[in-house]
Formats: sequence, C-alpha cells, structure tokens
Amino acid sequence: MAHNHDITQKLDEADLLLSENKFDETIALLEEIHKLHPAEESVLVRLAWASWDKGDRESSIRHWEELFERELERRVFTGFAYDELVRICKLEGKTAKLVSLCEKAARAQQEDPGLAEELGKAYLLSGEYEKAVGVFDKLVSDDKDNPVYHCLLGEALLKTGRHEEFENACRQAGRVDPDDADRYLFQAACLYMEGQLPDRARRLLSECLAIAPEKGLYHCASGDALAAMNRPADAFSAYERACRLNPSQTAAYWNRLGNSLMKKEFFSHAVKAFEAALAFDPQTPCRNQMEAAKTRADREKA
Repeated sequence: MAHNHDITQKLDEADLLLSENKFDETIALLEEIHKLHPAEESVLVRLAWASWDKGDRESSIRHWEELFERELERRVFTGFAYDELVRICKLEGKTAKLVSLCEKAARAQQEDPGLAEELGKAYLLSGEYEKAVGVFDKLVSDDKDNPVYHCLLGEALLKTGRHEEFENACRQAGRVDPDDADRYLFQAACLYMEGQLPDRARRLLSECLAIAPEKGLYHCASGDALAAMNRPADAFSAYERACRLNPSQTAAYWNRLGNSLMKKEFFSHAVKAFEAALAFDPQTPCRNQMEAAKTRADREKA
C-alpha cells in the first residue's frame, strides 16, 4: 500500500508541474519515478505526453514505442500506444515508420481485421500499392459482406492503374450495401477526379444520377467533371439542374462552379458563375474571386 501511495503522490506532483507548463521539472521527476518503478506504464504515458508538450517529439515517440513493444507481448492487445503512434506518424508524415509500426502490430495480432486495415492504409500512404492490394484482397476474402473493404481494395487497385477492377470493387460494395450504392460510386468518381481522370469520373457520376437523380451534389460534381473536360457550357447546365433541385443552395453551387472554372482558366465563364452567386445572395464570399476572374478575362481579350 505504501508503494502505491508513494507512486500516486509523486504522479500527482508531476501532474501539477505539467499543468503549470514546467516541462523540464515534470520530465525530471517522471524519469526519477520510472527508474524506481520501470513497470509502471502510467509513468511512461505521462513522459510521452510531457515530452510532446515540451516540443521534444522524438523523445515522446520513443516513450510511446516502449509502451507499444509491451502491448505486442500481451495476449489481449490494448493498442493505446499503437493508436497514438499511428496518429503521430500520420501527423508528422513519417510513412516509413508508420508502415513498420503497422506491420509489427498486424504480425502480432494476425486475427485482428482492424490492424490489417490500418496496415493496408499505411501501404497506400507510402505508395506500396501492390502490398495494399494484397492486404485488402485478403480482407475482402475473409469478410465479403463489408463494403468498406471492397472500397479500400478498389482504391488500391486504382493506384496500380487497374481501372476496371477498381470500378468493379466499388460496384460490389454497392451490391453488398444497396442502400448506399450511389455513395460508393460517388466516392469512386471523386478518386477519378483526384487522379485527373474527369471523363471516367463523369461516367460514374451518370450512374450515380441514374440511382439518385434528386441529389444536387451529384449534378454539381458532374458539372465539375465537365468543366475539367473543357466543356464549360455543359457544366453550367449541370449546375442549373442542381440549383433547381436545391434552390436554397443556389449561391453556394454557383460559387463552387466559379472556382471549378477558375482552375481550368475559363475566366469569362467563371465571372458569370460568380455573378449568378451574388445575384442570388449578395453576401456570398466570392467577390475577390470574381474580380480576379474579371482581370484575367480582360487580359485574355486584350
């Protein structure tokens, strides 16, 4: 009892010091406690937090890694340190460390689909797309009724250039979860847009609209794809349909189209879109963009 009381008293003191932003004193006290009681994980957690708050990220990561190694040895994987390390690696852009971390966890807990999913996502972030395909393909084989796995497999396939397989995976997600079939196709269309493939995106968006023609967002996205395909007049038509479906969003929709047209340097068309937004709602925050579009349009005419 005296042992626990001693640790508790010192930890309370460390917590008080940390609350006063006395990082060096906090860390010194915690390191002293850690030497005396190396098995006490609450001390390591506090060291990790105090080091992070001080700005010593490497020390913080080192403490989390020590906790993570302990987690790996347990039959029941708590994953607290693992979750923190995943978050930090993503925040810091440490993709190689993230992959190594996820590989260790997945090897130690091979029956945990959540850890396998995180590993696949780490492979996607690091550009190891074939490895990601392998991970997500196994997840799909193990659980064919999980639409998320089909979508992740599709994303990995897209990264390897297998467009038809990518689309098939996303459609399979829709067959598993038919109530959201249009949403999975929309996600796929957005990935095509990110990959500068607007013609393929437009085709999938047409499928979305065949399922849910009342969704203004799909008409807007279709307009964005048309603008990216150098068809500004058709983009306007798509946005007009969106505005008719959701009149309250008219200003936001025209503003969105104006920005899409600016990206493709259709400046005179962008001016018209911004003017339409302001005509509907003078408070629409697009006056600066409209002036910039006018300036660029005038230069083109000169």
